[in-house]
Amino acid sequence: MKNVLIIDDDIDIGNMLEETLTIEGYSVLRAYSGTEALFVLSSAKPDLVLLDLMLPGLNGEEVLPQIRGIPVIVLSAKVDIDNKVDLLLGGAVDYVTKPFNMKELLARISVHIRNRADMSAPSVLTFDDMILNMDTHVVSIHNIEIKLTRTEYAILKLLMKNPAQVLTKSLLLDRISEDTPDCTESSLKMHVSNLRKKLREVSDKDYIEAVWGIGFKMRTE
Repeated sequence: MKNVLIIDDDIDIGNMLEETLTIEGYSVLRAYSGTEALFVLSSAKPDLVLLDLMLPGLNGEEVLPQIRGIPVIVLSAKVDIDNKVDLLLGGAVDYVTKPFNMKELLARISVHIRNRADMSAPSVLTFDDMILNMDTHVVSIHNIEIKLTRTEYAILKLLMKNPAQVLTKSLLLDRISEDTPDCTESSLKMHVSNLRKKLREVSDKDYIEAVWGIGFKMRTE
């Protein structure tokens, strides 16, 4: 369950946000001042922060630079463009003007939480002595680079992301379609066969196994 910290001294707005977020499946933390917010953040790391600017004690502009590694959406009645720019440059991922549309705010929350998850995902996959770098698209075994086609790389990446799972042919085709739209059900077996052959030529191991009648998986035994 994703957690959202609401930093707002307006009890009515905070209650409305908490109720809506809870219905949407989020857990919620609350802080009513900048000082209380920093105290909460000293022991908790929510997935996203909703930050009001007009806070008692430390205001939102003072709190924002002290929030590290967590996406912050600023909620404010201020509509000054320069103020928005300063806050976005100062670390906020978004700026929503009060009064706001709840449906739009929920969409923004979902996008920024998803973006954070994507950014924190590992860029390197490993399986046994094989390494797949998702940034460079390089696959290597014992520091020997293996030249793969676009389709072979997409298949291997998906299998390595789910090493203990048998992936059906239909699931493989669906999940790799964005990376390699030219792969079809009739050609999938050939692509997997070529991929297995290239990997065997480097290490004399069979990293991928066919599960008869179902699909493919990484060979774990």
